[in-house]
Amino acid sequence: MSMDGGWQMYRSLTRDRSVAKNKVNGALVRRILGYARNYRGYIAAFLVTLVLASLLSVAQPLMIPRLVDDGINQGNSQVVTVMALIIALLAILDAGVGLISRWYSSRIGEGLIYDLRAEVYDHVQRQSVAFFTRAQTGALISRLNSDVIGAQQAFTSTLGGVLGNMISLVIVLTTMFLLSWQVTLVSLLLVPLFLLPARWMGRRLQSLTRESMGLNADMSTQMSERFNVAGALLVKLFGRPEDEAGSFSGKAARVRDIGVRMAMANRWFFTALTLVAALATAIVYGLGGNLVISGVLTIGTLLALVGLLAQLYGPLTALSNVRVDVMTALVSFERVFEVLDLQPMVKERSDAVSLPGGPLSVEFDDVTFGYPTAAEVSLASLESVAREESAANGQEVLRGVTFEVPAGTMTALVGPSGAGKTTTTALLARLYDVTGGAVRIGGVDVRDATLASLRDGVGVVTQDAHLFHDTIRANLLYARPEATEADLLEACSSAQIRALIDSLPDGLDTVVGDRGHRLSGGEKQRIALARLLLKSPRVIILDEATAHLDSESEAAVARALDNALVGRTSVVIAHRLSTIRRADQILVIDRGEVVERGRHDELLSAGGTYADLYSTQFAEDGQVTAGA
Repeated sequence: MSMDGGWQMYRSLTRDRSVAKNKVNGALVRRILGYARNYRGYIAAFLVTLVLASLLSVAQPLMIPRLVDDGINQGNSQVVTVMALIIALLAILDAGVGLISRWYSSRIGEGLIYDLRAEVYDHVQRQSVAFFTRAQTGALISRLNSDVIGAQQAFTSTLGGVLGNMISLVIVLTTMFLLSWQVTLVSLLLVPLFLLPARWMGRRLQSLTRESMGLNADMSTQMSERFNVAGALLVKLFGRPEDEAGSFSGKAARVRDIGVRMAMANRWFFTALTLVAALATAIVYGLGGNLVISGVLTIGTLLALVGLLAQLYGPLTALSNVRVDVMTALVSFERVFEVLDLQPMVKERSDAVSLPGGPLSVEFDDVTFGYPTAAEVSLASLESVAREESAANGQEVLRGVTFEVPAGTMTALVGPSGAGKTTTTALLARLYDVTGGAVRIGGVDVRDATLASLRDGVGVVTQDAHLFHDTIRANLLYARPEATEADLLEACSSAQIRALIDSLPDGLDTVVGDRGHRLSGGEKQRIALARLLLKSPRVIILDEATAHLDSESEAAVARALDNALVGRTSVVIAHRLSTIRRADQILVIDRGEVVERGRHDELLSAGGTYADLYSTQFAEDGQVTAGA
């Protein structure tokens, strides 16, 4: 048996046979064929190369009878020379066809990877924030990498393997029967000697492979969590490097041991195949030799049969596992389509309109909202742990929230933790859709606005500004890719970060590190504000943008905020009295409702919830800023 045939058997028989219990889904097959339709020309050419390769592989052994019987045995050097040249030419043609076939297979496979990967990435990017709060990042990456590649490999290997084996088997069996039906029947009776041991070893390898993949996934998870800045910092602060090393080395040792067992299992697998192939060849030589002696066969025909025998068992055994091959391909595609079929909760309507030009007002009209359940926004297979939903999910977080922010004014949201302040701003940015009522910007319901105009019109800065692991320049240009150097420097000056950037050796081309950890909290916030100023939105949302900063950093960020808010409509979740005092309107939110509204002095004199918050949260700040 050829090594290529052995690998076909190995790949087929070591696949997970549990998928064979699944039923073929006609709709899924039609959907897969929809992707294949883009490559129908390549597929047709690929199938032609498979047929040619099978014919050429059979043609070479068929030259042997002429070479031996009419050439060598008859002492005819001319026939020997001609046949040797023909065999060499067939070998060259076979190699050429193999290269062409491989190119077509790669073109189909890599094209399919591109199509699926690009579509999945684009689709995931369009999911709502609720999706990302539940889905495990590693599982999403796996769908884009392992599952997409698995679908491609399953498609091309099934297309090439199953069809190629069928074509080869038909041609080889037909040729062998024409040469000697007796030898062919004996060869078929020996198939169980290949099939039964191979399947037993295949199940063993499946178990070892599954365990190895699980352990490798655990190691990858541990590395991804510990090798980012936040994880590494946590390990160092709690002094657990020895425990981490011990845990990792334990998993690595198990992978090592399984690797040794898999290596030996593989060796046993191919040793057994080689041994059985040798035994089959010996039997064919024994039977065929006697037929030669009795005059039924010629020596050349016997040698041709032995050559064809090497091409018989691989395809025959692989086809015995064809259902597993097909179902494996379908399962891989199912996992990819599972993501593509998950519709985003926040979608742009077909008749969406752009936000109007000029200053924009903000209006909340009797808004109610409850966070969606996992079944509405995510997939259990994308979550590390799927659990029953708590009673809070789906219940109303906001109830009857109504207020208006006139264009160019500032509204501050205050209230206890968990009152619904961040949820309110998330609805304004349309990270979620309301379950009742409406949120309007410039008089347009955000659900009726184009997503592009909404993203251009609304800017957000959170208390934990995220920066990509890239240069300061790249992080700023993310807001406006066409911005000039002068635009960048002007935004940095307005955000009070220009002096720092000028002091850096690489200036704007300084790499900020993973999540911006090479910068302080205040520096990250000011770069985030520079990015916001570069975007120049007409509505600004500040979600405690100065929280957790030291006094010096807060003062710098506050000056940057003064520049950012000039002439813009702003909704600010505030925790500093100085910010609240500048607000044109203060909304006190408690348990999802607006319980008080007014200016600072009015609410303080009313002696209600705001007064209580002031005495507990703002009193110390008030002593400092009372004279402001």
